[in-house]
Amino acid sequence: MRSGAFSDEVDAGSPKKMRPNQNARCFGGTIMTDNDNQNRGHHGQPGTPPPDVRSFGRRRGRTPSDHQQSLLKELLPRIAVDPAQIKPETTFKLSAQLGMASGRFAQTNPPVWLEIGFGGGEHLIWQARQNPGVVLIGSEPYQDGVLKVLNAVADGGLDHVRLLADDVRPFLRTLPPASLDRVFILFPDPWPKRRHNKRRLIQPALVSELARVMKPGSELRFATDIGDYARTGLLALYANGEFEWTAQSPSDWRERPVDLPPTRYETKAGREGRRCYFFSLRRQ
Repeated sequence: MRSGAFSDEVDAGSPKKMRPNQNARCFGGTIMTDNDNQNRGHHGQPGTPPPDVRSFGRRRGRTPSDHQQSLLKELLPRIAVDPAQIKPETTFKLSAQLGMASGRFAQTNPPVWLEIGFGGGEHLIWQARQNPGVVLIGSEPYQDGVLKVLNAVADGGLDHVRLLADDVRPFLRTLPPASLDRVFILFPDPWPKRRHNKRRLIQPALVSELARVMKPGSELRFATDIGDYARTGLLALYANGEFEWTAQSPSDWRERPVDLPPTRYETKAGREGRRCYFFSLRRQ
């Protein structure tokens, strides 16, 4: 397949038309960008990480009901992830650090999956029900989404779910290397205006952190309905050099995988006439 196959089909009305280098290969290759300074730190000083730019919208929506207040006060603390309790320089398995040292996970080392920005929780809840042997961490700053997952956990059967009701990036920095088996970033906030592109979650710094904490051979799934975000996100992942796009044909990015349930964001995109893109990348 020619190198421009993906770029030719993304939204023509994107704020900035970015195409892979003419010599870049579409699958399994490396796309180089012209940003020679992407690895520089804050104020151009090498090795100094810049402060996190807010990549999400509001934290709160409707006023919680009495039942929801109870979930926030009583259930959330029991299943919340505390980054301060994670010891990055240790061989102690991550599942145990997440409170899974007893019960059915006591004698095992279960896979750990992370969903970044789970929104309304439909995908996280579905994956938890389909994969009871996997520890699932869901990160979402928006309180209404957190409450939806708390309701599902309260209904029973999802004792392997852990929640981070906050920005995921400080948490990622606390994780031990090669500790995650799968990561989902599904329909992140698009920040479509050019002046807001720096607020998009998928940036070189985040990709570098994901490469550090994901196991070799693990999978990163990225979905969006914004053509420009599909392009820039894929470029950031390629530029890191640690991720391989596994697509073999256009249907691999045009069609939702069978083990990825539809979410409200995908439904809204279809209703408004926007194409969705689904990417699967392997940590090399």
